[in-house]
Amino acid sequence: MSARHTSPGLFRRVALPVGALLGVVAAAGVTVVALRATSGADCSGAMPLKVAVTPAALDVVNAAAQDYQRSQPVVNGRCVQVQVESRNAADVANELPTAQINPHSLWIPDSSMWAAEAQRQAAETGPEAPKLDIKPSLASSPLVMAGSEQAMSKIGYPVQPVSWQKVLDPKVTVSMADPTMTSEGLATLFVIRTLLGNADGTPKPELVGALLRVGRSAVPSVRDAFGKVTTDADKAPIFAAPEQSVVANNRSVKDNVVLGAPPKEGTLSFDYPLVRVSRPNEPEGIGEAAADFERVLRSNDSVKRFGEAGFRTVQGAAPAKWSNDVEGVQAGDVKLIETPNADQVSELLRTWGAISLDMRMLTVIDVSGSMLEKGGTTKTRVETATEASMAALSMLPDTTQIGLWAFSTDKKPPQDWIELVPIGPLGEPLAGVTRRKRLEAGASQLPGLVGGGTALNDTTLAAYRHVLSGYDPSKVNSVVLMTDGRNDDISSIDTAALIETLKREADPAKPVPIIMVGLGDEVDMDALRAISAASGGKAYQAKNPEDIRGVLLDAVSQRRCRPTC
Repeated sequence: MSARHTSPGLFRRVALPVGALLGVVAAAGVTVVALRATSGADCSGAMPLKVAVTPAALDVVNAAAQDYQRSQPVVNGRCVQVQVESRNAADVANELPTAQINPHSLWIPDSSMWAAEAQRQAAETGPEAPKLDIKPSLASSPLVMAGSEQAMSKIGYPVQPVSWQKVLDPKVTVSMADPTMTSEGLATLFVIRTLLGNADGTPKPELVGALLRVGRSAVPSVRDAFGKVTTDADKAPIFAAPEQSVVANNRSVKDNVVLGAPPKEGTLSFDYPLVRVSRPNEPEGIGEAAADFERVLRSNDSVKRFGEAGFRTVQGAAPAKWSNDVEGVQAGDVKLIETPNADQVSELLRTWGAISLDMRMLTVIDVSGSMLEKGGTTKTRVETATEASMAALSMLPDTTQIGLWAFSTDKKPPQDWIELVPIGPLGEPLAGVTRRKRLEAGASQLPGLVGGGTALNDTTLAAYRHVLSGYDPSKVNSVVLMTDGRNDDISSIDTAALIETLKREADPAKPVPIIMVGLGDEVDMDALRAISAASGGKAYQAKNPEDIRGVLLDAVSQRRCRPTC
């Protein structure tokens, strides 16, 4: 039966003022809209109805809860007590499938992407997991490109429409919220993936490069991006945010307002679905109370409050009075793209997880005499390999640990290799400058080191042992070796013995995949494939100079799945 609404005189209630209750529970992060100790024949106790809501919609849902409580709802003789908790959608999505203690019965995330992900995880958890019924949306808000007036003017706005391509332009300073923790970041990741991903779901090298670059300046949440505009509008980057958050920000600040505009290629809409979370052992009557409160959430009063808070209607209509001068946005129609399904969300998170993993890598570059060949271009192989390596290096965060070796024969007798920069964090000071700068300087020395034969096997084994000896379990440890030939050092270990040694010394608890990059047509790819496979790595062939950067980025994107890629 539906919740029965009774007048105060039918049973005795002891009610606390809402304001007082807010103070009592503020420390716990929960807003309990109403709490009544009850007695009497018509109300034998309280029935808590827990509601998790994305922070942006908290005030609207609180107001709806107060409307609902004023009607004094009773289900099965118990007074319904609505408890509204402000929760990040990603956090709820990760907790719902296994949360058993005092769970939520209703959930209002900012995007059905997280609802679909939670639903997928629940299905994989087993019969004890909750059932998630994703109901229609309560409001909407498109994802827009946002920034200070200065930043937006640099990409031509408002004279020119905003474009997602600007996010991919290395000349534009862009920041993205963490996709694993925010809907803004996940939505941005999906749009970039749509523009640059392969049809089969695998990332193109251009996508990997764009994500590495944007990821270097990733922020924990979109609030941090708004904060940068407030504190330093001239230097604040462009970022993606829900249109509603732009409106809300500009209503709360006096200076340095943020401008927001939907990209011309299309964008995702945050759809704020209502999710009914039911469990086999939930108290009797919770479903009825949830359905009754849902009617209040969908009432005309709630629709009006959503509009006043900066949301669009479910159909996408915005208040006509919006303007750049006040709200920072405009009320026109927005071109939308389809929201990703659960499988696509999972693939997005896997892609980001692989790309964002921190790494500890030794880069080893061949400087044998053949690396002076130009291979059909005006640049030598060693020059193109160096440029590609430095281009990839520029996209990596300062916490990444990189080292650089060069090898041919007898570079530092009795060794065939020379260490130009030891492995360590890119941002770490090294002899007065950062290691990143030292790597750039070391790479500039490579053309001057060219000469001699290709001591591939001994160098490979030494590089593998070096990385293994300093293994860091918190990072992806690897060796990336680039060569244009085959082992021609007769005094070195032979290829068969090298492969057997790598297999024997491999430690499953400390994987160190060797990524081999063969340059040109003369390289012995069969040997490179066998050597890399023995370590759980992969071999690539880059026949043209322009292929090298793509190969390196593809290798980065597959770090997480080694050795089973």
